Amino acid sequence: MVKISRRLKELQGKVEDRPYDPVEAINLLRDTATAKFAEAAEAHIRLGIDPKYTDQQLRTTVVLPKGTGQEVRVAVIARGEKVAEATAAGADIAGSEELIDEIQKGRMDFDKLIATPDVMPQVAKLGKMLGPRGLMPSPKSGTVTTDLAQAISEFKAGKLEYRADKTGIVHVRFGKAEFSAEDLLINLKALQESVDRNRPSGAKGRYWRTFFISATMGPSIQLDISALRDMKMADTV
Repeated sequence: MVKISRRLKELQGKVEDRPYDPVEAINLLRDTATAKFAEAAEAHIRLGIDPKYTDQQLRTTVVLPKGTGQEVRVAVIARGEKVAEATAAGADIAGSEELIDEIQKGRMDFDKLIATPDVMPQVAKLGKMLGPRGLMPSPKSGTVTTDLAQAISEFKAGKLEYRADKTGIVHVRFGKAEFSAEDLLINLKALQESVDRNRPSGAKGRYWRTFFISATMGPSIQLDISALRDMKMADTV
């Protein structure tokens, strides 16, 4: 049995067993972020999908308007002038076959890997290393592209990839608990709109099942999904 700390028990006592209005939920998340480090703000969304079917899978990206609160280290694999272009656009690491070799030998000092289409046959051999870490470039995630400047800029500004796991649950960070309530709410609204906009074609019946948010070490807080979906951006300020 998992032992719950006294701190977490006390925080759980502050959370009622009911769906919270988005503004109330965000404020409660910030109030329950009491760990001795900067906690992330996390969303855990259960959807009415079965990802074992191709037409019910959800894998896409969202740009968080207020950023992630994290410094994102971007690596780029390309050829020729595209390597210099990536460096000029702000890539932390850029290279070609030599960078592929370094990654094969264990180099993993980056958070996002972008590749141009022409090098993907060579990058494919890194699948076993990059796949489990969620770092394998793919067109769906926006990490296989010829427009390196835009991709680098977006990921450094707050673009995130997310996907539904095999049980149909999306786990994604939408900022840091130390962000203002307004900024967290704006990011959360952007996430909700992205999930709605990318509803899989095979999703039938009720799409949204449950929506919980929490700080990294805090208790789960149930969100009123309808209230968030009905909220206009002007309502968040």
